[in-house]
Amino acid sequence: MCGICGIIYKDKRRQVEPDLLRRMTETLRHRGPDDAGEYLYGAVGMGHRRLSIVDVAGGHQPLADAAGRYWLSYNGEIYNHLDLRPGLEAEGYRYRTNCDTETVLYSLMNEGATGANRLRGMFALAFFDSQQEKLTLIRDRLGIKPLYYLDTPEYFAYGSEIKALLEISEYRREVDYSALLQMLALKYTCDDSTLFAGIRKLPPGHYLELEDGAVSVVRYYDFDHLQANADLSEKDAIARFRELFDESVRMRLMADVPLGMFLSGGIDSSVIASRMATMVDRPISTFSVAFAEREANELEYARMAAQHCGADQHEVVMTPPEFFELLPRMIYHEDEPIAHPSSVALYVVARLAAEHVK
Repeated sequence: MCGICGIIYKDKRRQVEPDLLRRMTETLRHRGPDDAGEYLYGAVGMGHRRLSIVDVAGGHQPLADAAGRYWLSYNGEIYNHLDLRPGLEAEGYRYRTNCDTETVLYSLMNEGATGANRLRGMFALAFFDSQQEKLTLIRDRLGIKPLYYLDTPEYFAYGSEIKALLEISEYRREVDYSALLQMLALKYTCDDSTLFAGIRKLPPGHYLELEDGAVSVVRYYDFDHLQANADLSEKDAIARFRELFDESVRMRLMADVPLGMFLSGGIDSSVIASRMATMVDRPISTFSVAFAEREANELEYARMAAQHCGADQHEVVMTPPEFFELLPRMIYHEDEPIAHPSSVALYVVARLAAEHVK
């Protein structure tokens, strides 16, 4: 996980203050404790906090092309970056690192925002063309990685979390009451709004372009459920599913640091653990969480799955006092009310995993 943020003043005579960009970036330190970077270009500022997963020594961001025209600040992981690299090299792009960030940069340089269609992974990114003075934000197909933005007559700003945008002193913190009604009724918003007036979420599968002060939001991906092959036999469909499932698991093992997986003991995580165990040359590390109450404790099933896979199992049990003590911290990190208690449990098991794997 990394963190990205930035601000662009629409009056090009106005300069981005380094201290403002530094404060915005610092709010995202928890997303990227390993490295920090900034790009300042007059009225434009881009900030980055990095968690190093692929090419730990390289991959510093924001990353520029050799000529210094294009700049990329990116949060995520592209699982097929090595497959895309030969084609980009054939187009004349020269790699300086082994990081997937370069593949994202060159894909966008080569095809513009539509280059996102080639990326398999999870991502939220900011891509700036300093010659055309054009900013592009892109979010992955399912919205796995968060990305917020704020568009005003004076400036445009974006960030992986809302709190980065709150560092802008000109922004007046006001409630979006329409969003509040949705949150009270549904625990989420049905549109791109947030509880903060003016701050919006870039929808999954969309890109945003800022050029000459104007913002446009475009959908680049939508799931086509009509593509299903009705002529496929049940046997062939099962075989095809197994093939795609294994491919998906294998691609997500891409890392230059130790990795593990969350194991609840349910069908989904148990099957993933079972397939993952066949793809690595050492026992996999699994991490499980449970609430202390008997009816909310499924560790028995997680242990069965871990034993079946020969996994190195790690567990943590939450008590009711611990749950309530964590609520303020969780609300701070999520930038909104907690909609489901599993968010707190996920934080606790992630904290446990961080003690053992990256």
